[in-house]
Amino acid sequence: MKSKVVEKYNAVIIELKGDVMGGDDTKEFNELLHKLIDEGKKNIIVDLGEVKFMNSSGLGMLISGLTTTKKAEGSLKLARVGEKIQSLLIITKLIQIFETYESVEDAVKTFN
Repeated sequence: MKSKVVEKYNAVIIELKGDVMGGDDTKEFNELLHKLIDEGKKNIIVDLGEVKFMNSSGLGMLISGLTTTKKAEGSLKLARVGEKIQSLLIITKLIQIFETYESVEDAVKTFN
């Protein structure tokens, strides 16, 4: 998994690419979230448009990120969720926990 951070408007977009499998990626993701929160950046969007596959550890990474952000009184939203990831969220009933948006722009608008 590769990640890229972009700041737009009133939000930070974390663009994930490749397979989200947990492991070392989870550590990097959590460190990134803590760094952003420490900098006072609490409006976070995870762009999953370039994610090809996600396993249960990858889902755990997102859940952990959501928990971390909420504890800091922030918000973590998912954007550009592909069909495979969408069905994974539906099967696991996590679709009820995460706010998901068709585009990054749609997610950004919800912070204004």
